[in-house]
Amino acid sequence: MIVGIEGKVVYKEPTEVNIAVGGVVYQLFTPLNNSLEVGERVYLYTTLIVREDSHSLYGFERREEKKLFDKLIKVSGIGPKVALAILSTFTPAEFIEIVKEKDIEALKKVPGIGTKSAQRLLLELDKLEIAQSDDNYKEVYLALESLGFKKEKIQKALKAIKEAKSKTTAELVKEVLKIIQKM
Repeated sequence: MIVGIEGKVVYKEPTEVNIAVGGVVYQLFTPLNNSLEVGERVYLYTTLIVREDSHSLYGFERREEKKLFDKLIKVSGIGPKVALAILSTFTPAEFIEIVKEKDIEALKKVPGIGTKSAQRLLLELDKLEIAQSDDNYKEVYLALESLGFKKEKIQKALKAIKEAKSKTTAELVKEVLKIIQKM
């Protein structure tokens, strides 16, 4: 699995960049709003998508872009091109806010997304809980799930403490356990 690529930008189009790495040039598809320049050395976080007829490499300047892209392509009906269009239209923070607000009209501004796609996207992302993509929350969730707590209780408790982002995983686990005990 290719998780990152470091090299020199040798060619650039709005949503494509070619990077030379040790004598090999890789083609990567990128969001429209990338700040890459021909001639500069870069490091990009990558996602490799292997299909029967192609191997495509997608590159991102920031880790949160890659994480969001990976979540988006798991949604039914959202492929890599639409996921890139979303990342070209919104920053990850803006997109998370749109999902929290369930703003269908904002999603419809993305090329390739209509009303039905926007509704499905919001529904499925709600299931993936993109709004709580913070690593500490993931760790808390997994820790409590491994202890045998029910998924619904963990999710309710995490929503109750979502303002406590600056705390460590251990502190969050303690808080969630207190909330679950009161349920």
